[in-house]
Amino acid sequence: MENKIKRTRPLQVIILAAGKGTRMFSKKPKVLHELAGKTLLRHVVDSATSMQADSITIVFGHGGNEVQQSIGNTTVNWCEQKEQLGTGHAVQQAINTISDSADVLILYGDVPLLKAETLEKLILAKKEGSLALLTACLENPSGYGRIVRNKHSTIEKIIEEKDANDKIKLISEINSGVMVVRGDKLKFWLSKIGNNNAQNEYYLTDLVELAVTEGEIVDSYILDDHKQIEGINNKLQLADLEREHQRRQAKKLMLKGVTLRDPERFDLRGELSIGQDVVIDINVIIEGSCHIGNNVSIGANTILKDVNIADNVTILENCILEKSTIEQACTIGPFARLRPETQLDKNVKVGNFVEIKKSHIAQGSKINHLSYIGDTQMGQDVNIGAGTITCNYDGAYKHLTRIGDNAFIGSNTALVAPIEIGSWATIGAGSTLSKDAEAEKLTFTRATQKSLSGWQRPSKK
Repeated sequence: MENKIKRTRPLQVIILAAGKGTRMFSKKPKVLHELAGKTLLRHVVDSATSMQADSITIVFGHGGNEVQQSIGNTTVNWCEQKEQLGTGHAVQQAINTISDSADVLILYGDVPLLKAETLEKLILAKKEGSLALLTACLENPSGYGRIVRNKHSTIEKIIEEKDANDKIKLISEINSGVMVVRGDKLKFWLSKIGNNNAQNEYYLTDLVELAVTEGEIVDSYILDDHKQIEGINNKLQLADLEREHQRRQAKKLMLKGVTLRDPERFDLRGELSIGQDVVIDINVIIEGSCHIGNNVSIGANTILKDVNIADNVTILENCILEKSTIEQACTIGPFARLRPETQLDKNVKVGNFVEIKKSHIAQGSKINHLSYIGDTQMGQDVNIGAGTITCNYDGAYKHLTRIGDNAFIGSNTALVAPIEIGSWATIGAGSTLSKDAEAEKLTFTRATQKSLSGWQRPSKK
């Protein structure tokens, strides 16, 4: 997202990601569980990055090495929370990374659907004050801290659910935990908070009461779309937000003109650019970075990962395509698999139960069924018969097969690489070739056929 809001202060982000996630019943740190093909933490980091934050600090704890490795080359600061003593304590671990003059945005590594646009609105809501909260009004606010306002509708404090009486629990406005605080005030107020509460923890929410005591106005942005602020504590919540995220992606695609046969049975787990008049059947999964051109049809139960698909391509049911390039007007499937480094030029046909790996198939060639083509350079208008195998692996190394233009390979043929089949060559069905086949000639290998008389078929006694 382009930063269209002119800020008066630097923006620094703190992401709290130290929780173990006991209710996930997993050895994996909670923030490393995945939603739509990315870790929960990666979703939050990407939002912060898209806001062009001046710095991002991640407070980690459980599984620290794994958490740090998951971020890769993204530039972030790391601070460890060795003891789990509450959200206020967690933010204290990052205090040395914060500038007094900055707006400090505090996020959570297990809240993956929060949009950068929403966070920009929160920062705007803070105006020139010291503190603003992201809140929402829920029909069932159970489990959340409640926003307590005075008769003038000004925020006075936040009371956590475990510390709330029955009257407070009737309040529907809840604290999301997300806030933006001026750096100098954050440092000062954190030094004042205590742990005199039901959990004996240092609550970040106590900043609100401290601010009010000083005469500060606590601003807020009330979010209508409460799914954005939902956190994940167990696999049920993870599945719920996964489906919510997929619905949102499906809606965006359909509003751009994509036909989804059933948006509830569609998964986009990466990035997708897409043309016009695209039809996607049920249970299609798109992963990584994919491009789909115009007038493309994708059959049910198909997986696309890091593929580039040109216009007028038809992919039939139950196909898997990975790290491959498909040029115009190709037909693939059903039950076909294209493995990495496969390129199909225009008008190529790949039929049922065909697997292709690290091969270039030139324009107009056909591999209609039951074949394996690996490490192959195939010319134009080649016909590959059923059951053809390129024997590319000798147990230690992979070898190349070259097939010239207009070659015809008969059914049930094994081509033992390295080998070259000349242009317009014909290979007889059932052949096993370990030497090059000359252009424009028929080449075949056949054992002598015999019929023996007096032969008795074995039978059980």
